[in-house]
Amino acid sequence: MSFSQDVKTEITQKKIARPCCLLAASYGAACFSRYFDSRGVVFQTELGTAAHYVKRIFHLCGIEGNVTSKQRPSGMVYEFKVDEPEQVRLMLEKFHCEPDQISLRIDPTLLRCPQCSAAFLAAAFVCCGTMTDPKKEYNLEFLSNRHNLARDLEGILAEHEFRPHRTLRKGVNVVYIKASEQIEELLAFMGAGNAAMEIMNHKVIKELRNKTNRLTNCETANMDKTATANVQVTRAIEYLKQNHMFDGLSQPLREAAELRLAWPDLSLSQLAEKSPQPISKSGLSHRLKKLERLASELQQRRTNG
Repeated sequence: MSFSQDVKTEITQKKIARPCCLLAASYGAACFSRYFDSRGVVFQTELGTAAHYVKRIFHLCGIEGNVTSKQRPSGMVYEFKVDEPEQVRLMLEKFHCEPDQISLRIDPTLLRCPQCSAAFLAAAFVCCGTMTDPKKEYNLEFLSNRHNLARDLEGILAEHEFRPHRTLRKGVNVVYIKASEQIEELLAFMGAGNAAMEIMNHKVIKELRNKTNRLTNCETANMDKTATANVQVTRAIEYLKQNHMFDGLSQPLREAAELRLAWPDLSLSQLAEKSPQPISKSGLSHRLKKLERLASELQQRRTNG
């Protein structure tokens, strides 16, 4: 299954205890189903557990519907439907809707507590939500053909500080969240705590990988810098030897030169440890730089005649 389906499956496994929250969840499912009007409600999905979840919460509210399945070229499609006249009348009554005029706005009186809002959003996500795989990017969306519903949904999300945005994509209203922290909080709020934790874990792994890459790049750069410096010093020493200047060097400089020639690949700190006479890294660096300077000065004198 996709990450989005995993989120929906986790939501459907969560039990809703309070009657008011069950009503809010059923209302959220109805609002964001494929059809919701005076003829009833129709919700279609490729996820069987989602269709049966909606049937269960409607049943617990006293509204009966049926789930059917159809095989299509793209796969199995499950449909939950409430169309029996008496059940439709009961549903409209519970959702504060007039039979001949169903509001396309969210009725805030049906969200009586914070848990009601969570149940409403969870059911809405099961019916119209989608979530991008966090390994690729962070993006959670609610899709609706009804402009006013999308605007009201954005308001509910904003009230709980999830920082939603809204846009129109190919004629469909999209309410979306891209900030990973808000997505984590919303998933946990809707009852998908495992999905929220998975995003957190992925972020930790991603940050560790980035840190490792930065350290590796830094170490590689330092190694390149050390190798370049070692080659420059070795060439300077060889130049002094070729021009018979090596024997005239002071003993400390000769010892430093001999160390570098003996261990051309070691770093300064490692090379200092090889010295028979105690010397610090900075002291050794000073002597090697002096050798480079002497070689450079000799080369300039010879070049200038």
